[in-house]
Amino acid sequence: MPRLLPKTAFVLGLFAGAAPAGAAPVPAAAPGALAARITAERIGDGIAAFLPPGMTMYPRSLALLRTPRAEGALPAGWAIRPRYDRHDGKTRVTVPVPQGADLYGTGEVTGPLRRNGESITLWNTDNFEYARDGGKRLYQSHPWVLGVRPDGSAFGVLFDSAWRATLATGRDIVFESDGPAMPVIVIDRASPQAVLEGLAALTGTMPLPPRWALGYQQSRWSYTPDTRVLQIADEFRRRHIPADVIWMDIDYMDGFRVFTFDPKTFPDPQWLNRELHARGFHSVWMIDPGVKVDPGYTVYDSGTAQDVWVKDAQGRDYHGTVWPGAVVFPDFTRPQTRRWWSGLYKDFMAQGADGVWNDMNEPSVFNVEGQTMPDDNRHRGGGELAPGPHLEYHDVYGMLMVRATREGIQAANPDKRPFVLTRSNFLGGQRYAATWTGDNASTWDDLRLSIPMSINLGLSGQPFSGPDIGGFSGTATPELWANWIAVGAFYPFSRGHTIKAPQQKEPWAFGPAVEKTARIAIERRYRLLPYLYTLFRESSLDGLPVMRPVFFADPRDPRLRTEQQAFLLGGDLLVVPAFAKQPALPQGIWRTVSLVDGDRSDPLQATLKVRGGAVVPLGRIVQDSNEDSFQPLTLLVSLDAHGRAQGRLYEDAGDGYGYRRGEYRLTTYRAERQGDTVKVGIAGREGHWPAAARPVVVQLVTDAGVVFARGTDGNVTLRLPRTR
Repeated sequence: MPRLLPKTAFVLGLFAGAAPAGAAPVPAAAPGALAARITAERIGDGIAAFLPPGMTMYPRSLALLRTPRAEGALPAGWAIRPRYDRHDGKTRVTVPVPQGADLYGTGEVTGPLRRNGESITLWNTDNFEYARDGGKRLYQSHPWVLGVRPDGSAFGVLFDSAWRATLATGRDIVFESDGPAMPVIVIDRASPQAVLEGLAALTGTMPLPPRWALGYQQSRWSYTPDTRVLQIADEFRRRHIPADVIWMDIDYMDGFRVFTFDPKTFPDPQWLNRELHARGFHSVWMIDPGVKVDPGYTVYDSGTAQDVWVKDAQGRDYHGTVWPGAVVFPDFTRPQTRRWWSGLYKDFMAQGADGVWNDMNEPSVFNVEGQTMPDDNRHRGGGELAPGPHLEYHDVYGMLMVRATREGIQAANPDKRPFVLTRSNFLGGQRYAATWTGDNASTWDDLRLSIPMSINLGLSGQPFSGPDIGGFSGTATPELWANWIAVGAFYPFSRGHTIKAPQQKEPWAFGPAVEKTARIAIERRYRLLPYLYTLFRESSLDGLPVMRPVFFADPRDPRLRTEQQAFLLGGDLLVVPAFAKQPALPQGIWRTVSLVDGDRSDPLQATLKVRGGAVVPLGRIVQDSNEDSFQPLTLLVSLDAHGRAQGRLYEDAGDGYGYRRGEYRLTTYRAERQGDTVKVGIAGREGHWPAAARPVVVQLVTDAGVVFARGTDGNVTLRLPRTR
């Protein structure tokens, strides 16, 4: 029976920890004996946990799904081991980097995809236009580094601490924390994909989202009043630009009081949501953590009655300033507070809202140094979380909030899959919410930055992410916005959003030429929804990112290690933005494909290439994800050098939990050349979702062109044209 790694409530120092009740204190280690005092255990296939000197048990972790179980000693020759020491009053952990290894991950960061020689601060910060500290501390913290050796094998290092820290990646990976010594987990496996599967086993995977959340989405700070929201929805439909979601920013509230609606501009949210649903749209509504100090306001009164607020150093309710003026903040470390917060969503979701947007949850506080709570604010904890200062719980505040939000939405709508978007999060927070990369700017630099930012989030366990398409702040030129939507249609999370400013940034706001580019780009996304939904389902199981670096195509190819313009969607599609300059692309067969009329002639569209050996499922162009995409189903086929190809299509109801009871269909399609014909059929099926008869179009992409054939699902034969 595997045993739990030792567990302790709190470590008071680096070399001496708090002993369990009744136990003798752990003596301090002599300086020369530090390595000998580190506890090392195998906790999984190619996964090791290291406990620092003085720590006798694995502490409660918010990043991990569960406390690790020891499975025996490490294999002989295990090379990657941490070293612990104290430096300038901080805990420092040093992990040597193998010769020639390239480093990635580190979460939501600006800068290059390859993280060698970079340094960031892990302290979630409201960072408008990424201007503070040069964007080296943003809204989320992921104490995680992925390394890829020259031979393509890989390793990952997880520093299991939520205290404020810096993370530097040079010859060594150096994690320097304001808190006590922490466990370090090292994953060492044959490929970066296998390492990320190990990370997912530790920290969990993204739950399968509702299918509508994969559609194109439109937001603004703010669409108001409610009639303006419907005008935007109607304009999408009138112009035949596909879209699934309209977002409600903070101005829908009554004086910025969360869980309220402005009686003048949004007097009947239930009516608005019905009208949106009738047009094929879903709605997502913002909820911030700051609750207005306002006796007589139900949320404030009920929270005060239940004593849910974060305390200051003197034990009084902490008051900060955010949009409503003076606010109090729920203490999400307390189970009672999370239950109270979750309960607030019952009436809110009953208005017909489909999703929730948790913003400002670093938490952001106006008009104070550091733009957040004081380090010595008190969180009272409860259950498995010990009391502690804000310095300890700041980086997980947003994650604890979205956990409570998700639980509340789930309780309010038990037959629907929750959709939550968050600005602040922590390693492992993909279990609760999707994310976007915060308040970027309408600049070419931020457009280019968005690709490595989203990739590194995926390499840090968060597959459902994307930036504000077009840039949140500032003025976008037509050329910039057109280029951004052309590549933004392929982000896992695809949403246009902009600040409260005179410039409009809807797809039609820049004139007919840009509108045409936007329509083509978004139509391409909607044709790919069957493939994207299949990728999201796979990611919900194995944790692999949806948006991937090109080096995933061949981790041994050094040319690909720094490529951050082009990227992969899953394993079978390669996206090359029109603005990419001399991108390094994987070798082998990658054939350029067209998905909709005009995508090859529009110079701003990204080039899309399909891998030789792939079968990619496509739907028809629809205006929203509620429409039947499979009349017909199209199979995009690209044979490999041996004349074979294979791919999968996942289908279910698009919402709800029937798929957990087997109410889904996973179809494996296989294509094979036999002489001058190519036969495409079903190689296997899984699940109990009924297989309805439907027409199938096979689009065989060859080096000489495209061959089309029609048939029924699972039985299509193409005859290749004769060549001289």
